[in-house]
Amino acid sequence: MAKQQNPIPMALSLPLVLVALLLPAARGAGETPQYTTVHAESDFEVRLYRDTVWMSAPTPDIPSFHVATKLGFHRLFQYLMGANLNSSRIRMTTPVLTSVVPGAGPLHSSAYFVRFYLPTKFQASPPVPLPELNLHPDRWPSHCIAVRSFSGYARDKNVVEEAEKLAVSLSRSPWANSTNYPSKSAYSVAQYSSPFRIIGRVNEVWFDVDCKSTGVETY
Repeated sequence: MAKQQNPIPMALSLPLVLVALLLPAARGAGETPQYTTVHAESDFEVRLYRDTVWMSAPTPDIPSFHVATKLGFHRLFQYLMGANLNSSRIRMTTPVLTSVVPGAGPLHSSAYFVRFYLPTKFQASPPVPLPELNLHPDRWPSHCIAVRSFSGYARDKNVVEEAEKLAVSLSRSPWANSTNYPSKSAYSVAQYSSPFRIIGRVNEVWFDVDCKSTGVETY
């Protein structure tokens, strides 16, 4: 039998307490991507985000949102702590974003990509991650995102339920024809709170939507 290999042994041994110390206690406590709210209703809003750069950790062959987020973030944590060609220490930002692509994984399961928003000082020139971390920068052009907030811990069951609720809300709004969820288009789950925060946790589910379908101009 072939010996199993673990490409990220350091990541799995990182104490969660260090992660908790890095993550801001609540939304607004750390640097976040800049946006303008262009539409708001009682259960969702649409934001126009500026151009942004994220560091992305693909997590292939992981069939669970929760596990994929944990493993992907541990690799990103190493990058933040200096596992890059510059040996740069990078300040933690929010949110930690897990993008979900339904049907793109093994046996038509979901595929997951865990992302970290790079601070402003590194947006133009992100430090290059060490190759063994399997990270890469993602440049997102200015675009609109529909957002639904929810509390508690983000887990496999409730993130799907929250995504379905946002899809229903959009179907009853002027943005009904601006997204093709629940097709294979990705949605994302944004987590703003430390893993040790129990009360007042802040999470969001995000759908990319077409700004131009409602006359909103991008930056």
